[in-house]
Amino acid sequence: MRAQRQPVTGLNDFSALIAELKKGVPSHCVLSRPEEKKPFECDGLTLFKEMPAIVVLPENEEQIIHVLKTCKKHAVPVVPRGAGTGLSGGATPHSQGVLLGVSKLNKIRHIDPVAAIAVVEPGVRNLAISEAVAQYGLYYAPDPSSQIACSIGGNIAENAGGVHCLKYGLTVHNVMRVRMITIDGDIVELGSAAPDSPGLNLLSVFVGSEGMLGIVTEATVKLIPKPEAATVIMASFDSVKAAGDAVRDIIAAGIIPAGLEMMDQRATQMVEPFVKAGYDLDAQAILLCESDGAPQEVEDEIQRMTAVFEKAGAVRLQVSANEQERLLFWAGRKNAFPAAGRVSPDYYCMDGTIPRKQIANVLTQMADMERKYGLRCANVFHAGDGNLHPLILFDANDPDEVRRAEDFGAEILELCIKVGGTVTGEHGVGLEKINQMCSQFTRDELDAFMAIKCAFDPEELLNPTKQIPTLNRCAEYGKMHVHAGQIKFPELERF
Repeated sequence: MRAQRQPVTGLNDFSALIAELKKGVPSHCVLSRPEEKKPFECDGLTLFKEMPAIVVLPENEEQIIHVLKTCKKHAVPVVPRGAGTGLSGGATPHSQGVLLGVSKLNKIRHIDPVAAIAVVEPGVRNLAISEAVAQYGLYYAPDPSSQIACSIGGNIAENAGGVHCLKYGLTVHNVMRVRMITIDGDIVELGSAAPDSPGLNLLSVFVGSEGMLGIVTEATVKLIPKPEAATVIMASFDSVKAAGDAVRDIIAAGIIPAGLEMMDQRATQMVEPFVKAGYDLDAQAILLCESDGAPQEVEDEIQRMTAVFEKAGAVRLQVSANEQERLLFWAGRKNAFPAAGRVSPDYYCMDGTIPRKQIANVLTQMADMERKYGLRCANVFHAGDGNLHPLILFDANDPDEVRRAEDFGAEILELCIKVGGTVTGEHGVGLEKINQMCSQFTRDELDAFMAIKCAFDPEELLNPTKQIPTLNRCAEYGKMHVHAGQIKFPELERF
């Protein structure tokens, strides 16, 4: 298997490429001046920034095909971008490439309330689907915290989840069909509007591929009926360990909540002044546990949840009294990231997944890491499926704090792997976690990933150098992990 390489365009002057792009894309959709490209230099992970050579914002599928064929002809890398809310550097541009944004493809093409599906373009906002189908008593289940802004194309690229993914699944469980364009400009449809489709299940390979296999131009998504009733319990605990054990106990009791989220005391104290959700600020940790369904079903499940929490040592239980209070409880959880701006100049949001039984152990070790790196960390995450989202608080204007934040995040990911978890749950790998891929997977497994990549994109022009590490990178990263934490030749600059 050949090593992954950095594509070289061979272009010293992009003016000819720009002129050729404009033959199939309106001039106002091709951006080349520095001030036009500046807003696209990073995604939600602002630690990684790169100015693209060209930004193209096509308005339809035909224009996307033209862009891809032109870039293929000149061996120019293409980095797809949705709304730019991603948190792993998946949409970080290539300095010698084209950033291809799909935000202008934002139409909901068809809604079938009987079949409970919607056909949408990739630039449609996640929340816009639920808003459009609400009149039929339906909604789209995956609900990332950024759902007011993030787009379906980006959700597909990263296999996004949300607070209700424990019961209703991630994007891969709610997308039935994808229409995509390959680097050759060919149209390929994966999946089907039917319950199953013939051939290899390439749809589940494509979802979460971070734009490395093709560009989405249309998706058919599954809609579900809005529950008749929904209620949230806010359970307070006097230790993070007790809260973590309660998560384990809920699942062990055979209860699958619609959502099961944890916030530690630093997170609740950060969020409460911002949202005023009524969180228990004295608790070391709180759990938000939701039941939805028929009214009698919800009532019964709330009673069962209450019994589990009481047995697990909850010091306070508060059940949402009405729909307004339920939404307020969730508003605090969904606004945790922006609330971090009230207490820190910057934050680094991690994304790793661990077995539920390891939650208390991992959070305890993360508290030790706070002291080790001299940085604060607020924990707010999808406890029900073990998907951690630690928010490492730091100042990007202090280079030493940036270094410590990155090291802190890397150690969290390594710990996730050590306890039997994985380096990502819903944010993807991108540039952020490419080193930890060396720890989680063998070289044979990584080569298998690259083989799939090369089957779709043999020249490796689509979102290159993301997600799959090279042999050289893994070799160097491995040399940095030695006994007693001592790095050989520490005076040498690392990649």
